[in-house]
Amino acid sequence: MLCEIKWAIRQRMQFIEVTAYYSGVVTRSDVARAFAISDAAATKDLKLYSDIAPENLSYKHSVFGFVPTSAFKPAFADLSVATVLPLLEANQTMNGSPNPTESVFNIPAVNMVLPNRLPSAAVLCQITRAIYGHKKLRVNYRSLTDSKQRTRIIEPHSLVNTGFRWHVRAYNEDSFDFRDFVLSRFEEANCLNDNAESSASYDEDWIEMIILKLSPHPKLDKRQQESILIDYKASDNVIKVNLRRSLIGYLLRQLAVDTSSDHSQDPKQFQLILLNRDEIEPFASWVFQD
Repeated sequence: MLCEIKWAIRQRMQFIEVTAYYSGVVTRSDVARAFAISDAAATKDLKLYSDIAPENLSYKHSVFGFVPTSAFKPAFADLSVATVLPLLEANQTMNGSPNPTESVFNIPAVNMVLPNRLPSAAVLCQITRAIYGHKKLRVNYRSLTDSKQRTRIIEPHSLVNTGFRWHVRAYNEDSFDFRDFVLSRFEEANCLNDNAESSASYDEDWIEMIILKLSPHPKLDKRQQESILIDYKASDNVIKVNLRRSLIGYLLRQLAVDTSSDHSQDPKQFQLILLNRDEIEPFASWVFQD
């Protein structure tokens, strides 16, 4: 039966589960407001959900809604924190909201707005078309190492969000290697008809994974170190992060890791150190302190 449910209805089923689990109650008006549907349609959705997962929700008259039971087990939604927090932040249902100015889940969540470091839509669409079609891309790009804008041919294969900026991973025909190109530094881009000769499978730093082993800064006191280990849910007093080799430097900077060889950076600003420095440094030498 689950396989036969249409996508739009499935989205509303997911919303019902997320709201019930994280708000503690889901009502007919919640569903109607989130998807801009009638109360009658929302009632029908709630009945359908109850038919599919009869043990999950029970009606509670005092709140005029359905609350999760002790036997609640999601049938539609991914209720992991990693999935739900971005939904709360974006104030969206699983596929967006028809009322973006209203709080969908009634749980306030805000994000820190960073300065805009994005290209124009005209530039981005050329980049994404080249990725999609496995084509070469002619670009005018300003790098920090070149004093002037340069025209070059690249072969992009993936977009990457580092948390602070977007870049595109691409093969650079001038240098004969794969590099990261910051999206906001593209001034022009033109997707060519020529097929790309490279692909992500040739990009060793992209396809190869590596484990970063981190630990609280030794200059922090024991209580502070224990708090950090709890914060990262570390096991055996080691924080392990598995990621692509090409992203190591960005993660070390984002987590404010002390990359000095003698751990000489301020532990109040750099709360973590890298335990397997010798293994990691060759792939992100640009962020390491001597």
